[in-house]
Amino acid sequence: MRLPVLVGIDGSERAAAAADRAAWEAVLRGVPLRLLHASPRLPGAVVPDSALDRLRDIGAQLLQRTVADLVGRHPDLRVESVQADDAPAVALVAAARDAGLLVAGMRGTGGFEGLAVGSVALLAAAAAPCPVVLVPHRPGTFAEGGPAAHSGSLVVLGFDAHRPVGEAADFAFSAADTHAARLHVVQAWAFPAESVSSRILVVTEEDRASWEDQEVLRLSDVLRPWQEKYPGVTVAGDLMLLHPAEALLNASRSADLLVVGRRADPRAAEGRLGPVAHAVLHHARCPVAVVPHGG
Repeated sequence: MRLPVLVGIDGSERAAAAADRAAWEAVLRGVPLRLLHASPRLPGAVVPDSALDRLRDIGAQLLQRTVADLVGRHPDLRVESVQADDAPAVALVAAARDAGLLVAGMRGTGGFEGLAVGSVALLAAAAAPCPVVLVPHRPGTFAEGGPAAHSGSLVVLGFDAHRPVGEAADFAFSAADTHAARLHVVQAWAFPAESVSSRILVVTEEDRASWEDQEVLRLSDVLRPWQEKYPGVTVAGDLMLLHPAEALLNASRSADLLVVGRRADPRAAEGRLGPVAHAVLHHARCPVAVVPHGG
């Protein structure tokens, strides 16, 4: 059986947007949708059993309403619901071990106005063993309809042909294929180290063109296996002489999904992300997929 799509809900509008996105992902993948609501017990707090039961009842009612709403709009969707007593981030990361994709809102009910990404979303993106899609308040066209209705959709993939991340590339190509979207592969690059030595005062146009041609060929060669695997995906490669985070944010202004890789690292349990992933999560206006890899 293929693994389900997992989504965390907490009653917030952002969680509702994430649930919408997760439902479409489950429908298109042909897998169940698993809803998770966490009602954590505060460490050291003395809470009457009646209050704990009331919290679980509130969570159960929220799950029931969400299931009814999603099934009403997606009659073929198979929905499961789960309650947990752990903290939301801990519960999501644990449940993600049995999921093919985790979807969460950029922020939930906590935090403060103006906060771009909440602590739960950051920890989930850093520590979940499966790909994580974080959804802003306005999730984009992927959550509003099927692929036939949105053939103009765009997926942006952050990529480095010198250190290719196969997991991120495969996720991006698969997402573009599933959603009938175009794929824009972005590689940030810089002049070779020898070009900025004290012996070279000016970079000529000929040198720049030669280096850029080499990078274009390398990118094309590295992407070829995925283009052959997903022949229906329209792919455009783009080299940008910018910092990787700036290049991705510029390219994703009109995107429906931005895909970045994240090295699977034991320190991720502390909620750490690389600087590029951290930057795009805080500044991107579209959903961001963070894909773990072992390289």
